[in-house]
Amino acid sequence: MTVTALIVAAGSGSRMGGEIPKQYRPIAGKAVLAHAVDALASHPRIDAVRVVIGEGQQEAAREALAGRHVGEMIVGGGTRQESVLRGLEALAAQGAPDLVLIHDAARPFCPPEVIDRLLKALATNSAAVPALPAADTLMRGKGKHLGDTVDRTHLNRIQTPQAFHFERILEAHRAKASESFTDDATLARAAFVGVVRVEGDEALNKLTLIGDFTRAEERLRTQLVSRTGLGFDVHAFAGEGPIVMGGVEIPHDKGLAGHSDADVVLHAITDALLGAAGEGDIGQHFPPSDPQWKGASSDRFLAHAASLIRDRGGVVDHVDCTVICEAPRIGPYREAMRARIAEILQLKPAQVSIKATTTERLGFTGRGEGVAAQAGATIRMRVE
Repeated sequence: MTVTALIVAAGSGSRMGGEIPKQYRPIAGKAVLAHAVDALASHPRIDAVRVVIGEGQQEAAREALAGRHVGEMIVGGGTRQESVLRGLEALAAQGAPDLVLIHDAARPFCPPEVIDRLLKALATNSAAVPALPAADTLMRGKGKHLGDTVDRTHLNRIQTPQAFHFERILEAHRAKASESFTDDATLARAAFVGVVRVEGDEALNKLTLIGDFTRAEERLRTQLVSRTGLGFDVHAFAGEGPIVMGGVEIPHDKGLAGHSDADVVLHAITDALLGAAGEGDIGQHFPPSDPQWKGASSDRFLAHAASLIRDRGGVVDHVDCTVICEAPRIGPYREAMRARIAEILQLKPAQVSIKATTTERLGFTGRGEGVAAQAGATIRMRVE
């Protein structure tokens, strides 16, 4: 049976505050929405992932989901219920799946075992939801005064994704469009669709407040392993200056020869990051034989390396580069280089180190024939 995951990401995140809706806020360098999409798209039983976004969020969604196959964005309505219905109608118009998982983007870490349990339950039921028992003491109350204790014996915390036979949930949404429900399972029950419970997971807790993001960051970081990469690059002097190093233009009577802009610093750091990530070297990603990279700005290479790490849930902690040359002098441009590299990598300048040295007039750099750079990078990534 075909399975589509419909991720609802149309909210404004008003309880979080700030200008960025929570589904576009980063966790470990990757947007919440991207985490949610990756978790579902990686499951072997899910054939397609589609996303419902809010009006005016198209650009933010495209940026967050760059490189991911989610089809055309579906623009939602004024409420979650309206957004889900629009998503279901879009799926129906484009070829309805047999089964659909409706998921909130604000629950970005869906374990594959939960999806397994949901799909198994749909083999004999019309709908299934993940749930956990209410473990804390529950009490009524208003203001600062506590009231009576509520018996939690049969109470459940309902999570998403919620799984349905597609035609049944679409029919239920159409029938109950004039009423208001907090989630799809409640709506389904009101439309006389039976819903069964499967075991949920604490990883599916919803991100609602700032503290939830802090805990999510800490949870992800404990799963990451520190890795180190090294990079080295050399460019000979040729032609007229200026020189570009570290993304900064430096006056000099000679230029540097290279297929791209010959930014020896960015090339070395790019290779260090690719090495730390186990992603080969700069020549594999941007071969000098390809004419499209002739004269290209090397910030594209460095940004690409950083995005590969972020897309795998990794974090760049620090980069360090030593420039080896007799001239030009690096000192006057050191802080500008640090700032530019930090900007490209989305780091703080304190996470970038630039040093310079000479070879005491020994070797090709000592003879003033070119510039070399040696870089190191420390990242954290999940071991796969």
